[in-house]
Amino acid sequence: MLVLITYDVSTQNAAGKTRLRKVAKECVNYGQRVQNSVFECILDASQLLQLKNKLTALINDKEDSLRFYYLGNHYETKVEHFGCKTTYEAEGFLMI
Repeated sequence: MLVLITYDVSTQNAAGKTRLRKVAKECVNYGQRVQNSVFECILDASQLLQLKNKLTALINDKEDSLRFYYLGNHYETKVEHFGCKTTYEAEGFLMI
């Protein structure tokens, strides 16, 4: 399923900047960055639970915000893109 993950981490101090880097790094391991603090991730139920546990453990729930939007398996018609950034096929091949 496609899950959109957004976060807002307070960077008022060094600890916040560290949390921000850790959250972003963890999201990169599971999906594609589409905006500064927005990731599109194709996940199964197990991966989703694992990522959710990792991210909620990283944030400070009194200063930071974390959101998960569940777009499901038939997400192609639910996502529109306009503007200069090129899009990608979420379930396509990745060449390294």
